[in-house]
Amino acid sequence: MNKIPNRQAICEVLMKHAETDKDIVVLCSDSRGSASLTPFANAYPEQFVEMGIAEQDLVSVSAGLAKCGKKAFAASPACFLSTRSYEQAKIDCAYSNTNVKLIGISGGVSYGALGMSHHSAQDIAAMAAIPNMRVYLPSDRFQTAKLVEALLTDEKPAYIRVGRNAVADIYSEENTPFEMDKATVLSEGTDVLLVACGEMVRPALDAAAMLKEEGISAGLLDMYCVKPLDKEGLVEAAKKAKVVISIEEHAPFGGLGSMVSQVVGAECPRKVVHMSLPDAPVITGTSKEVFDHYGLNAEGIVAKAKELLK
Repeated sequence: MNKIPNRQAICEVLMKHAETDKDIVVLCSDSRGSASLTPFANAYPEQFVEMGIAEQDLVSVSAGLAKCGKKAFAASPACFLSTRSYEQAKIDCAYSNTNVKLIGISGGVSYGALGMSHHSAQDIAAMAAIPNMRVYLPSDRFQTAKLVEALLTDEKPAYIRVGRNAVADIYSEENTPFEMDKATVLSEGTDVLLVACGEMVRPALDAAAMLKEEGISAGLLDMYCVKPLDKEGLVEAAKKAKVVISIEEHAPFGGLGSMVSQVVGAECPRKVVHMSLPDAPVITGTSKEVFDHYGLNAEGIVAKAKELLK
């Protein structure tokens, strides 16, 4: 079982490149431990800025450094980064088109028992609504590393959401197919198409295998690139299926499901059903307990697919 969270994978990639690329700077809001960035701060203190609990300053200072030619990576809990510093993300990063990568750590319901104040079930919708802001939710540590490697090569703003805990591997060090802004096809199917992002990819992958055992052909897209959504890949896969199910650790409005519905509805009309967190404060519990409660697990996805195909 994998014990390396996606946030640690981000640190490892940044440390590898920071040794030779002194333009890489990392900024935290009293969150270096939570972001697994303490090793970076210790190894490269001159390329690390601790802003303290000041998320708005975190984003604005990152934008200022980017305007000076730096490659700024700003890490903070997703619940605060996507709300408290929203105006700074909109104006200083996106509108100004600065090279700032916003890393929303402990995204979704990662903070579990801390409740709605620390959950980020709105961040996809909020960040995706900002022009020039890209939104990514990698599914495992290997894909996370590939994503960060790619982001280091461009100069455009982006928001990356990762969870707090380690997640089961989808890919491997030897086999991680990755193309920037293109969904990864994990399976092809003619009955149902599953479209998932972030931590929901693992249960969707398990569900696809379970459905196959029951004679149901399930396609699966790892849509890590929520914005820009891989419309071409989505339409190609949806055309082969009878129904489409989106799965996300997010509120039911404005996230992956909404985007999938817009594209499928316009390009190849099919019944689209969203599986997401409810439009209400979620129950208290670990991520797994929350997912199980709302059916955001392999069994829940299988049940929904069979229900739709009746």
